[in-house]
Amino acid sequence: MDLLNTLVDKGLRRELPTRAEALAVLSTSDDDLLDVVAAAGKVRRHWFGRRVKLNYLVNLKSGLCPEDCSYCSQRLGSKADILKYTWLKPDDASKAAAAGVAGGAKRVCLVASGRGPTDRDVDRVAGTIKAIKDQNEGVEVCACLGLLSDGQADRLREAGADAYNHNLNTSESTYGDITTTHTYADRVDTVQKAHAAGLSACSGLIAGMGETDEDLVDVVFSLRDLDPDSVPVNFLIPMEGTPLEADWHLTPQRCLRILAMVRFVCPDVEVRIAGGREVHLRTMQPLALNLANSIFLGDYLTSEGQAGHADLEMIADAGFEVEGAGEVTLPQHRATAGGCGSHEGAGCGSHEGAGCGGHEGAGVCGSAPAAAATAASAPQVDELRRDLVSVRRRGAGTDIAPNA
Repeated sequence: MDLLNTLVDKGLRRELPTRAEALAVLSTSDDDLLDVVAAAGKVRRHWFGRRVKLNYLVNLKSGLCPEDCSYCSQRLGSKADILKYTWLKPDDASKAAAAGVAGGAKRVCLVASGRGPTDRDVDRVAGTIKAIKDQNEGVEVCACLGLLSDGQADRLREAGADAYNHNLNTSESTYGDITTTHTYADRVDTVQKAHAAGLSACSGLIAGMGETDEDLVDVVFSLRDLDPDSVPVNFLIPMEGTPLEADWHLTPQRCLRILAMVRFVCPDVEVRIAGGREVHLRTMQPLALNLANSIFLGDYLTSEGQAGHADLEMIADAGFEVEGAGEVTLPQHRATAGGCGSHEGAGCGSHEGAGCGGHEGAGVCGSAPAAAATAASAPQVDELRRDLVSVRRRGAGTDIAPNA
């Protein structure tokens, strides 16, 4: 296909595709899907080889969020039967992080529900960062605490944070349809604050909330303009008890097209498959590694993920390798520009959030329009795959060993 040849050439030159080209990727047929994956895979391998970066989430504070993000199980008014607890102590958070590092994670993402941190919260998280770094040499730490006030990003950087995650989630034009307690502009401002403080910016999206192809292209082009080092792609986990619990609009094929489009628009950026990959990609997860160079290991914020050992087996069986702690994540031109991952043991270039690139509210609220047009291939309501969604009952906030 001429389209794919053009997109590969542009990706290798870091040239932005046109909106029409990005939209065309999303509208390709199933017959052409493997060609799309192969083309985007050439771009992925050019910039990142066959390395897969592993990230691990620690939910520092779960539930009881005052924001009303429609997708989030921790939102105001949520009836989801999730774990609810206040701030973990630094030692408990460090133990949870150590499980992920032992499983191969290079980055730990510290997430807390809420609109944004108070100055006291920043001090608390600073203590947690110190405890994690004291006990896990070379680990990267990304914070995901919601909207930042002036000076807070600088304080997190001084405390040892390498990166900050705050997702745009959806297009500006539809943002108000799913969140009323803050604005799209608030989110952009927080990403810019992280940039200005010298933190590696991590910002992504959530797909599957009823958005149109145009919405998806809009948000990915907006992310390209913000120039984060890491773009987590979340696929909505329709948790029972949330306004979007019946929104099952994704197929494995659509998820692969979305990841391919993100790779073409952001060719040299760490693209992470975040929340919902097990639910929506299912047996196609290994194929998605040809598009993304980063995943979350184990569980998410309030839902369970694939077993950690199964993630490692999947990576090996697909012919990829886990990125080592001493390897730089980002391509040289981004790393030398000061991006995360620019030096051994102190760089990032990643981040689940929908919460830290992991979605479920991860301290960052905002989602896509529940009433927007759905894809023609969307499953019917009577085909909900509730069996694929399990509430997290282990790890942080419990006495049960974490999944890593």
